[in-house]
Amino acid sequence: MDGDRLPDEVVLGMIARRLTEAMNQPWQVTGDLAKGPGSLAVALGEDHTGHPGHVDIDFVLNVDRPEDTTISDCATGYGTTPEETVDRAIEIWLGTTGSALLELLAQDGSFAGHYAADDPDGFPGWHTIHGGITGWGIGDDFQAVQHWAADNPLAPHLAPALGGSFERDHLIGVKAFFGSGGDSETAEIRVNGVHHEAASQALAGLPWPRPADGMSYARTFLLLVHDETRDGVGDEVRDETA
Repeated sequence: MDGDRLPDEVVLGMIARRLTEAMNQPWQVTGDLAKGPGSLAVALGEDHTGHPGHVDIDFVLNVDRPEDTTISDCATGYGTTPEETVDRAIEIWLGTTGSALLELLAQDGSFAGHYAADDPDGFPGWHTIHGGITGWGIGDDFQAVQHWAADNPLAPHLAPALGGSFERDHLIGVKAFFGSGGDSETAEIRVNGVHHEAASQALAGLPWPRPADGMSYARTFLLLVHDETRDGVGDEVRDETA
């Protein structure tokens, strides 16, 4: 969709409304932030695409310590108007990345699932929250990749490529976006908003479906909460989300 980008304050207002509905607690726009209960806030990251439906979202668990408690991600929506397109991007973010972040706060399984550090379907050594899985496409098999992702946890396949590459020992956000259509194929991993080439190649090498006709794509998000091999880190994260 062509058109001008919505003003930041409008986008933040749309995010605040969505989070208010999801958490049943008030969020409101204050300056360049959408502020929620306690120390929670959302800021908009720097636009790196120029696409009017692309939104870069920085979810901050503690506004007094943004460098240690910010989980960054982005999403692109689609629609016939700028408002519809951005709202769809926020919906995609909330259903994947947002679900993992809200589960970090809730800690009761109501938003997303948990994997212990020793779970064979999890990320070795890390407590992991697995956000929702969204999918879209065209044709009879448009949900094929989404269904595959639900049946085949990505964390143990990505761990060898990701291990040792993190800049901190807590709150690592890992987004996966992959699928194919026609002659085009995409397999991308972003870690805290930054493209990770080795993990993207690992994802591309997995046997997810490539429908011969139409297209099928999926997106999901893993939140690696804390490295359980390091003493005290789990307590620190729990303090930030209390």
